[in-house]
Amino acid sequence: MTDAIEAQSLQKTYGDVVALDGLDLRVEAGTVFGLLGPNGAGKTTLVRILATLLQPTGGRAAVLGHDVVAEPLAVRRSIGMAGQLAAVDGELTGRENVEMVARLYRFPKVEARRRAGDVLDRFGLADVADRRAATYSGGMRRRLDLAAGLIGRPPVVLLDEPTSGLDPRSRQELWVIVEELRREGTTVLLTTQYLDEADRLAQRIGVVDHGRIAAQGTPAELKAAIGENVLRVRVDPAVVADAAAALAGLGSGDEPRVDAAGGEIRVAVADPAVSAEAVRRLDAGHVPIAAVELQQPSLDDVFLTLTGRPAEAPSTHDIPAEEAA
Repeated sequence: MTDAIEAQSLQKTYGDVVALDGLDLRVEAGTVFGLLGPNGAGKTTLVRILATLLQPTGGRAAVLGHDVVAEPLAVRRSIGMAGQLAAVDGELTGRENVEMVARLYRFPKVEARRRAGDVLDRFGLADVADRRAATYSGGMRRRLDLAAGLIGRPPVVLLDEPTSGLDPRSRQELWVIVEELRREGTTVLLTTQYLDEADRLAQRIGVVDHGRIAAQGTPAELKAAIGENVLRVRVDPAVVADAAAALAGLGSGDEPRVDAAGGEIRVAVADPAVSAEAVRRLDAGHVPIAAVELQQPSLDDVFLTLTGRPAEAPSTHDIPAEEAA
């Protein structure tokens, strides 16, 4: 497999603030690569450098072999992009939005209209194509934005948290589109905070922390790296502190991870038999148990192990607001 996207020792600073700190990345052609990390980890900064919207402070990045600094026009001709906010003109119809982008690609008027019709139909927007985009739902606007980004049939697509803020149905619709793009041979770099999204869509995942790739591999490889089972205990949130105290020292490594609001305690364990010991301890402490499950590690466990915080927690980076994703 050849690399469609490559970054070597990539750096980006804003004064004393380091957004990217020697990031290395390789994305194989025809795959979906999930870039997983909290706000402020540097994901959007990386995407903007790859899209030639920002210049790196140091290091090198290339798309399909084209250097993002030395050959920006060739890079732009190779990519499509959709971000966290749908970049559509609400005063134009859906069709007019997509045709406008097609004309920017310098397609003749007839070809622009044909391509617009094709992508609007593909994205389930044909029936509303002649309505003003301002009347679209959030999910429809996001699909329209992606349709416009694909009008030129680019071989590489950069998706920066495309499902952020969407309802579950709209998220599922966009997931189907991403899966279709991969089957057609398109390379997709997908940044996300959603662990289930990365687990479902990506063939490989990179965990970004403090502007660097903390770990990368297939979802299965990242989970296996923990090398342990996870004991998940659910109790009433009112007694979660008592439950956590009862389970202290039960695991093979760190102290139990506690979700106080959700009433959940997760403990990494080497021996599955300790689940019985957990029940005995909680019973001895008169802690009512809602559920006890022994699970394989999830991406959430991987992320917590690598970064010490859940994916939805903000980074400690003080990156400028416009770059804070």
